Amino acid sequence: MTVKKTRLVVIGNGMAGIRTIEELIKMSPDEFDITVFGSEPKPNYNRILLSPVLSGEMMFQDTVLNDWNWYEENHITLQVGKTVTKIDRFHCQVETQDGITTPYDRLLIATGSNPIMLPIPGINLPGVLAYRSIDDVEKMLAATKTCQRAVVIGGGLLGLEAANGLALQGMDVSVVHLCDWPMERQLDKVGGDLLKAALEKRGLKFYLSRETQAILGEDKVTGLSFKDGEQIAADLIIMAAGIRPNIALAKNAGIHCERGIVVSDTMQTYDPKIYAVGECVQHRGQTYGLVAPLFEQAKVAANHLARYGRMLYEGSAVSTKLKVTGIDLFSAGDFNVRAGDEELLLQDAARGVYKKLVLRNNKLRGAVMYGETVDGPWYFQLMREATDVSELREHLLFGQVHLGDAGRGGASNVASMADSAEICGCNGVCKSTIVKAIIGKKLFTLEEVRSHTKASASCGSCTGLVEALLANTLGGDYSAQTSKKPICSCTDHPHQDVRDAILKLNVKNIPDLMRALNWKTEDGCHVCRPALNYYMTAAYPGVYEDDSRSRFINERVHANIQKDGTYSVIPRIWGGVTSPKELRTIAEIAEKYEVLTVHITGGQRIGLYGVTKENLPKMWGDLVEGGFVSGHAYGKSLRTVKTCVGSDWCRFGTQDSTGLGITVEKMTWGSWTPHKFKIAVSGCPRNCAEATIKDFGIVCVDSGYEIHVGGNGGMKVRVTDFLCKVESEAEVLEYCGAYMQLYREEAHYMERTAPWIERVGLAYIKQHIVEDAKGRANLYARFLESQRYSQNDPWKERAQGKDAHEYTTLATLA
Repeated sequence: MTVKKTRLVVIGNGMAGIRTIEELIKMSPDEFDITVFGSEPKPNYNRILLSPVLSGEMMFQDTVLNDWNWYEENHITLQVGKTVTKIDRFHCQVETQDGITTPYDRLLIATGSNPIMLPIPGINLPGVLAYRSIDDVEKMLAATKTCQRAVVIGGGLLGLEAANGLALQGMDVSVVHLCDWPMERQLDKVGGDLLKAALEKRGLKFYLSRETQAILGEDKVTGLSFKDGEQIAADLIIMAAGIRPNIALAKNAGIHCERGIVVSDTMQTYDPKIYAVGECVQHRGQTYGLVAPLFEQAKVAANHLARYGRMLYEGSAVSTKLKVTGIDLFSAGDFNVRAGDEELLLQDAARGVYKKLVLRNNKLRGAVMYGETVDGPWYFQLMREATDVSELREHLLFGQVHLGDAGRGGASNVASMADSAEICGCNGVCKSTIVKAIIGKKLFTLEEVRSHTKASASCGSCTGLVEALLANTLGGDYSAQTSKKPICSCTDHPHQDVRDAILKLNVKNIPDLMRALNWKTEDGCHVCRPALNYYMTAAYPGVYEDDSRSRFINERVHANIQKDGTYSVIPRIWGGVTSPKELRTIAEIAEKYEVLTVHITGGQRIGLYGVTKENLPKMWGDLVEGGFVSGHAYGKSLRTVKTCVGSDWCRFGTQDSTGLGITVEKMTWGSWTPHKFKIAVSGCPRNCAEATIKDFGIVCVDSGYEIHVGGNGGMKVRVTDFLCKVESEAEVLEYCGAYMQLYREEAHYMERTAPWIERVGLAYIKQHIVEDAKGRANLYARFLESQRYSQNDPWKERAQGKDAHEYTTLATLA
């Protein structure tokens, strides 16, 4: 007999609604037939991370919380790009704008909030944007390409994050705010002034205590005017003046609303079949705009939908962190001093540290911290538990490490935290949840903890605490166990064991290796197959036949897929040196294939964007005819060798850095590596080619060449380690080839040189590359041998017909 499931309809595909579904699936996985409606054409993403996307520190795909597969795996019907326009409570069904009608037994409203657009003249002009969704961020990023001056109206949390992001995109940014200092709801004046000063150093301008009268312009934004008559110029205006609960749908359905949809402690509206969670909700007179309360509401709503009925939502205490890289700020509770309150202050202007704690009746009531925020979660916990701090008072201001266990650092901090202490405020994850996951699921890495608990997966400011919990829970095994974790769930073997087995067993194809190592899955997965394919390529150059099915899409089609489904094409330009003839060739090809964007990359190359997949082989054929080869801008391989003009043109250049760069690139191009690999050659210590943030950097000096290794200029910048100094170009080539071969033979797949060196230690690298001349020579010889088989231009091969099926449009079936 088929058991009829409860039909649950969720209006809103955002963080609160989907978190409720996640909780519900844990409690009652088979009871509900779930349909989710989302107005945005995206999967569920982390709205907290819009600021890092705007600033260029993250890509949108990094913010996705649940991808399309998650909905399928959990049998959820997802309707994206569908706006629900009516709730028919009488017939228990919802209707969308385009006519879809879906019945429900239970309804969950999670419509979130809308940005407040100030009702001032000019608000509808082109160039005025809100800051609420990924669509807003994409519009802002597009505007940064044509606009120079931005004004952000609103100096609160969101406004400052928007302003910082736009400034990092190269815009001249001003912040307009009604109050005397930014973030006045989260900071007192001292903390606000410190924040303002720090942001001014980053180039932001502030117009405080100003009220906007009108946005200026006729066809588009040209500026704005204040009520005092002053005007400032602007090409782009961002409204970040706050949010308002989105209650229109509920209100039209006759559900009781005030500022938000009024809900009980069980998150039920006045219609008991209808629940509501998130920013659209008003609970005990309060509305919330931070994510932690939303997740607490989600847990309670799921508990009642699953008919456990054991939980009540009684409101949330909230804390705030600013998600601007390099600025540490934390506030919680009520930090405004009133009669009867005591105030503890610490201000160290030289270090840029400020702490203020507000006590009443020996209990912590509020905290403001700037510059040093590691104790924020501890203070927040004391506040939430109303702990009597009489006995802590003497050292309270100096933090938890001064309570008798100074010197043991972060690990002791988390060890003394209560199990219920909140570690990740963004996702509402407490200490006991993380510790249970580490022990119960045998987690050894930060990534594993993020994957299983979501702690540290949002703004990342609690990463240090999560790592301290890992170290504290795993003890001395933490580091050792981390390096021994399996490649993926398909096997129990870690990376190095697999590499060793490939050579020991002398296997030369993936199926034989999987059988020999008792792989748990027949064909592996997207994690292990690319790794095995690389390890085979590195172990048996010229013998192993590359398995294109085990490569990611970009490597398989030799171009980077872009967000609109088209591809980028970046031809190799040796050492960054080109000629008028080559430029003409590229220009003609760009026009022939109607390339949408021609972009000069950070690695001295020319990128052609917007190429259809079908056109790739034809375009490559034309480029090959013009003398170009693939730039491998898509691969886990040698990308670029960046150079400066060196002694040929520069007054300070000491060597021919351009010529050396071309020689190095012609030796190393085409080499497959565990991750992307970048090289630079600077002609003097002024380092114009930025050699000290590359995987392998060469800095020319009067007496020879300094060699640097392990740099990274990406999200986590790492300056190189100085390896050694050599005297000739021939030695540079030998050290470069030997170093790349050691990296190729020993690093884990998807491990860049920076974390590899931090894992094995610089001394290990020196031992093999600098101190062992014979070993270095052998590594160099193996590198050159492997290059004999890898410097076949993949573009030329595919222009001649190889893998033609990859570039052919699939037939459309009626």
